[in-house]
Amino acid sequence: MAEGEPVDMVAYSAAMEAVITLVQKVSNVSSTVLITGASGVGKEVVARYIHRTGNRSAGPFVKINCAAIPETLLESELFGYEQGAFTGARRDGKPGLIELASGGTLFLDEITEMPLGLQAKLLQVLQEKRLVRVGGTRQIRVDARIMAATNRDIERAVKEGHFRNDLYYRLNVIPIRVPALAERTGDIAPLTYHFLDKWSARYGRRRQISREAREAMERYSWPGNVRELENMLEFLVVTVEEPVIGIEHLPTHIKRNGTGDAGEVRVSGILPLRRAVEEVERQLIERASQTCSSTYSMARALGVNQSTIVRKIQKHMNGRA
Repeated sequence: MAEGEPVDMVAYSAAMEAVITLVQKVSNVSSTVLITGASGVGKEVVARYIHRTGNRSAGPFVKINCAAIPETLLESELFGYEQGAFTGARRDGKPGLIELASGGTLFLDEITEMPLGLQAKLLQVLQEKRLVRVGGTRQIRVDARIMAATNRDIERAVKEGHFRNDLYYRLNVIPIRVPALAERTGDIAPLTYHFLDKWSARYGRRRQISREAREAMERYSWPGNVRELENMLEFLVVTVEEPVIGIEHLPTHIKRNGTGDAGEVRVSGILPLRRAVEEVERQLIERASQTCSSTYSMARALGVNQSTIVRKIQKHMNGRA
């Protein structure tokens, strides 16, 4: 996402409406935010939305991907450096991204990839609101709101010693979990129309989508989440010559998933009704367990209570034993 590009939060599902409600409550405070969720769910979109709708919107939004910069360079990128700090350093030194984010927001993407040594320095900045550049001694006051994001299990990283527990608690003041697209299927159609409008306007190629194609997309599990959906729709807007994108234009794996047993029950023989119902129930539980990350999200996807999901899992597991 390019700096200055409009930030849109498309949320029609109950799961994302809960995220929006929380975001609106925290946009005008300076508390640290930790955004978690699978790759492609839109963690950066959430961070930018908080920044743009909050009291720091006039300040900069500075992003750094902790996994994309070599460890040897990450410290100087974050904290800056003084004149002569190392070979090749600029003669007048350089402010780091934390300084540049003063008055605004610093977004630390893939925070779990930050080396332990730098985690300690970041913790000090969060506690004291000051930093020292590489090769310097002068304390520099900073005023940046820190938001961090990760697609990893950060609590597990803490337990395994890969992430400092004190930094985790400092960052986790306001935890925001962005659900996977499979957990908010009600957002697939609105997102589809949103991205069609975006890429149609960008490329000057107005495209619509057929009901059959949309329904197939709603049945697909989207392991790459919103990013996968957006990328596919950009591809379709660019490559499809007809004004309406039909199911025949969709990638094979989406057509196959969308027209198979994901949306309908196929009967190939006669068996007792109770046994048939139990078999369908078992398959639904199994499919939900593959696409959802928790019993809570399984319950949402299947439209039942979480306690029902737990009971059904126990029932079918015992049946297999």
